[in-house]
Amino acid sequence: MSRVLATTFLLLAAGAAQAQFRLPNLDVGRMVDSVKNVGKASKEINQEEEIAIGRDLAATLLGAAPLVSDARMQRYVNNVGRWIASQSERPDLPWQFGVLDAPQLNAFAVPGGTIFITRGLLDRMRNEAELAGVLGHEITHVVKKHHLKAIQKGAMTALAGDALSMAVKDKNAAANEKLVSFGKEMYSRGLDKGDEFEADRLGVVLAARAGYDAYGLPSVLQTLQAMNAQDSGLALMFKTHPAPGERLDLLSEKMQPTLDAYSSQPQLAERFRAEFKPAK
Repeated sequence: MSRVLATTFLLLAAGAAQAQFRLPNLDVGRMVDSVKNVGKASKEINQEEEIAIGRDLAATLLGAAPLVSDARMQRYVNNVGRWIASQSERPDLPWQFGVLDAPQLNAFAVPGGTIFITRGLLDRMRNEAELAGVLGHEITHVVKKHHLKAIQKGAMTALAGDALSMAVKDKNAAANEKLVSFGKEMYSRGLDKGDEFEADRLGVVLAARAGYDAYGLPSVLQTLQAMNAQDSGLALMFKTHPAPGERLDLLSEKMQPTLDAYSSQPQLAERFRAEFKPAK
C-alpha cells in the first residue's frame, strides 16, 4: 500500500464532521466458509447489503488523515452533493459527502452512497459547477454500482449474496482481512476505463439536470490536463483514471450537444468562493 494511497483514504474526523461520518465496522462472519459456494456468491447484492459493505470499506480504508475540520465547508459540500444525488436514479440512498484534509487531487466513492473529495482538488476548483461535475461523476459510480460489480467480478466474489447477509451477524477476522485487502487493491488499481467514461457522461447529465453549467467537469479535466503529470499530488489520480485528454475527447465526441445546450446554466463562482476558502 503506497503512502499516496494511504493518505488518500481518510476518515479521522473532528467535531461535527466526525459525528457525521462515524461509520460502524461491518461484522463479516462466515465469509471464508462461503467461498466454495459460487452459486450463492453470484446472487445479486441487495441495497441493504450494498450499504453495509460500503460502510465497512469506508471505515476500514479511510483512516490516515482527518476530514477538514470546518463544519460549514462539510455542510456546503453535502448540500451540493445531496442535491445532485436527488436527480439520480437512486435518490433514497443514505448519501453523505466529505472533504478530506489531504493535498492530493482526487475524489472517490464507496458502494452505498459515501463520497469523498480531497482538499487538494477543491483548491484547484473555481466554481460550484466544477464541484457539481466531479460529484456527479462519483455519484454515477454509486448509482451504476461500478465498485460493487468490481468486487463481484474480482477475488471477493464470494462475499456477495448470502455471505453478506451472514456477515451482519458474525465476525471472522480472516474474511474481514481479505475484504479489506481486496478493497485496497481495487481502489489502488482503479475501475475499468469504460466505467470511468460512463461516469463522466452521466455525471455531466446529473450536473446539468441539477441546474449547473454542464462544462463543470470538462473544466476540471482541463485543469488536470494542464498540470505536470509528474506532480506527486496527481500520482493516484493518473494511476486509477484514464488521461484527462482522453476523457475530454470522449466527452466532446459523445456529449457535445448536451454540453452546449446546458452551458448557459449557472456556475455559481461567488457562492463557491464564499463557502470555500482555498488552503494557504
